[in-house]
Amino acid sequence: MTIAFPRGWLAIFLWLALSCNTHRSPNKEMIDLLHTVAESENVPGNSFASERKKIFYDSLLQAATSYPDSASASFGLANTLLELGQEDKAIPIFESLIRNLPPYLIDNKKLVTKSLAIAYLRLGERMNCIYNHTGESCIYPIANKGIHVNKQGAEKAIELYTDLLRYDGDLESRWLLNIAYMAAGRYPQDVPPNLLITLPPADSTVSIKPFTDLSARLSLNVKNMAGGSIVEDFNNDGYVDIVTSSWGLQEGMHYYINNRNGTFTDATATSGLKELTGGLNMVQTDYNNDGLKDIFVLRGAWKGKYGKEPNSLLRNNGDGTFTDVTIAAGLLSFHPTQTATWADFNNDGWLDVFIGNETSNPEEMHPCEFYLNNRDGTFTEASAKAGCTTIAFVKGVTSGDYNNDGYVDLFISTLNGKKILFKNEGVVNGVCHFKNVSEEAGLTNNTTSTFTTWFWDYDNDGWPDILVCGYEFSRSLAWYAAAEALHANPGNSGHIFLFHNKHDGTFEDVSEKTGLNRIAFAMGGNFGDIDNDGWSDFYLGTGNPQYSSLVPNKLFKNVDGKRFADVTIPARVGNLQKGHGVSFIDLDNDGDQDIYIEMGGAYVGDAYENSLYINPGQNNNHRLLLSLQGNGSNRAAIGARLKISFTENGNKRTVYRDVNSGGSFGANPLMQHIGTGAATTIDEVSILWPGDLTTQVFTNVPADVLISIKEGVHTFTTKRLQPFNFNNITPNIIDCFPATRSAVTVK
Repeated sequence: MTIAFPRGWLAIFLWLALSCNTHRSPNKEMIDLLHTVAESENVPGNSFASERKKIFYDSLLQAATSYPDSASASFGLANTLLELGQEDKAIPIFESLIRNLPPYLIDNKKLVTKSLAIAYLRLGERMNCIYNHTGESCIYPIANKGIHVNKQGAEKAIELYTDLLRYDGDLESRWLLNIAYMAAGRYPQDVPPNLLITLPPADSTVSIKPFTDLSARLSLNVKNMAGGSIVEDFNNDGYVDIVTSSWGLQEGMHYYINNRNGTFTDATATSGLKELTGGLNMVQTDYNNDGLKDIFVLRGAWKGKYGKEPNSLLRNNGDGTFTDVTIAAGLLSFHPTQTATWADFNNDGWLDVFIGNETSNPEEMHPCEFYLNNRDGTFTEASAKAGCTTIAFVKGVTSGDYNNDGYVDLFISTLNGKKILFKNEGVVNGVCHFKNVSEEAGLTNNTTSTFTTWFWDYDNDGWPDILVCGYEFSRSLAWYAAAEALHANPGNSGHIFLFHNKHDGTFEDVSEKTGLNRIAFAMGGNFGDIDNDGWSDFYLGTGNPQYSSLVPNKLFKNVDGKRFADVTIPARVGNLQKGHGVSFIDLDNDGDQDIYIEMGGAYVGDAYENSLYINPGQNNNHRLLLSLQGNGSNRAAIGARLKISFTENGNKRTVYRDVNSGGSFGANPLMQHIGTGAATTIDEVSILWPGDLTTQVFTNVPADVLISIKEGVHTFTTKRLQPFNFNNITPNIIDCFPATRSAVTVK
């Protein structure tokens, strides 16, 4: 299949790939390539090239010879200034348009007034949530230190939305009016009763203590546009580090090294990541089996014909630096994407990768890519041979062994509405062979557009289920949020879908049965266990590029594998800003999982600070921390199947987990955090290693310490991770002690 690039690009790519200069930075080829791509995207036709659009509208305004032409150019210019974060310049233009609208254009007054109201609301957010940020800024419902100190923007928005709502029941304006009243500290008491949107009733059967955003205290609150997050131990010291990315090709990655004393060092500049720009999403891997976690950066999503950006495979050098090896590895391609999944699909002990690319225009195809690992640092594209050729607007891919046959399968989420399940039927001459079983699996009846997704075993029955989040809308997200809150019928738009594995190769939609038939409009998402009860909970980053999309991120608690409770409000994690890459991790090592999320929207003016929601501890439950090292299997042990058996209050329980980074947008560490309830000792840990499918069983394993296991070794070691109090940071000592337990190996 032929893909057309702008004239002259091919020569540039070849020069970058073939040139050799010993004085160059090891990442210079990719840095230069990204600069070239960024320049090619900076054109008025690119809806995300706001600076170029501003120049374009300025030129139209200067050339305008009639009022309709000048008004249209002014309106476009004002909205572009909003995209650039210049509300103070946009507001006078909107106000002038409203004042000067002639009678024959009076129907446009509502449209301009809504834009003006958004501008004032956004001005209030900038003056308060950004310039005077607190840990409660923009948390829904806005309260306490989240209430705006400078109320000018919120009060003016209240005035404008009230005027808009005098004559019609515009649900978008009604939702945003209530948000403005919250920001001004006047909710609910001052909201006109006929316009009030009340908070949903609390679930009396579930108790959640509020989380606290401490990202600013730890200087982890980098402010950038939409992007990805990986929380992982990149230097193998047992303590997790953080890497973030941003989709803007002018914004670099960030790397924070855990100092093991409650603080972090920003190693962005010294790591080689600072000038590697762009990347809406990332995922960790160990492509060369050297025991060091590498990074795969995904670029170009949502940009259509302007999204032909290269991905990056970043090799971890083990000395705090990363080297871009994309070209040398044979992974250089130019397709819009934000999603990929790494697994050992052909069971040879080396990680392969499936990349979900976006075809938004049938006249320019971007087929998905499937690269098999050649076991020498290079890859071979094999989608046709493997039978997994896919052309769709792919927004999420995930891998797992849904039928428990020892071969890793694929699930693909698309904006076209197709939900594609590829069954891995085995390996012939080193190549795995997939079969599209979507219809027979019962996944083709749901044709809703979807986004983030993952395999997980939410009910601990030993069979992986599928969660996928709807992302279909014809109205603003604020309209849908209001419709749901007012018990109107918003349809399936933005709903969460849960497909339960029926153990026979088919799935059942249990979304309504489990309480998940509600809107979220999730972009990023991941799962963890916030209360260590052994049942997987999940958190979603929500939104879309529109500034009116002020809808909260959402946290759902798993109630005994039977239903899910929305605990967003009591947990105080419902940030109204755009949420993307999500990572669950016990960052302070106090026994419960915290949540790190990469925040920010698609425009420069919608950049926002990342959040770290610290879990205060929901109970006295315990957890198993498990770090695996493959030896014959892939070194990172991705795809290892875990069966954790323990006795809690006299009752035998089993919890199932697979080793991976979780959801398709955001990455948890590969070290597994598994809640064991009241149990302090795990009766049995069973590990089915990927590749040769050997099983190892360990008994009487202690909880609340880090257990490290190497494939084929019949003992394990433990390390006690020192807890940190981020509110009172003091140096701590690492306590490491050996332990020996017996193991049974089963073929």
